Amino acid sequence: MSALPTDPTPDPHWDELVRFRAESDWPEGSKVEIADGITVVTPPPATRHSRIAVKVQRRLYTVLSEEWGVYQNLGVAHPAYRRLFVPDLVVVPDAVVAEPDGGDYVPLTAAELTVEITSPSNASYDRLNKAAAYAQAGVPLYLLIDRFAPAGPTVTLYGEPEDNVYQELQKVKFGEEVHLPEPFDLTIDTGVFPFGA
Repeated sequence: MSALPTDPTPDPHWDELVRFRAESDWPEGSKVEIADGITVVTPPPATRHSRIAVKVQRRLYTVLSEEWGVYQNLGVAHPAYRRLFVPDLVVVPDAVVAEPDGGDYVPLTAAELTVEITSPSNASYDRLNKAAAYAQAGVPLYLLIDRFAPAGPTVTLYGEPEDNVYQELQKVKFGEEVHLPEPFDLTIDTGVFPFGA
């Protein structure tokens, strides 16, 4: 697994943003993120969305060592850019989660892989904004499971972030296999993903 890059200095308003997120009364089960200094609240995911996350999580655990975890609903932050995301899945070292710097989040730069599963309300954001943010943070791999892609459900693996941009490593339709390279060396059969909304 890759070494952790150094996170730049936090934005001067970072603590206020995080405090507002933590202390406000959000709807139960909602996902609360900070995107470029703006608090974004989305409803809980649909059942099919959650089933896909569980299937990917189970596959990832077949290849990870005890020192790494696959987390749902873990906040990952990039304070210099006023960002705190809650990926559908994120692979980070267990040691980072055991001793988080920010309380309820860990550094985004600690992630080896982020996984987002689109919903109708956030599909374009996951495709563009999160891909750019994860690349900028140097996250080695980003798996986008796009249930609402215009040409039909697809899975795209992004990697090799350079100059804040990912390369598209592989793109498959639901029903085909996607391969995560080292350090995972894992093939995921997307045929097990539930179709539909």
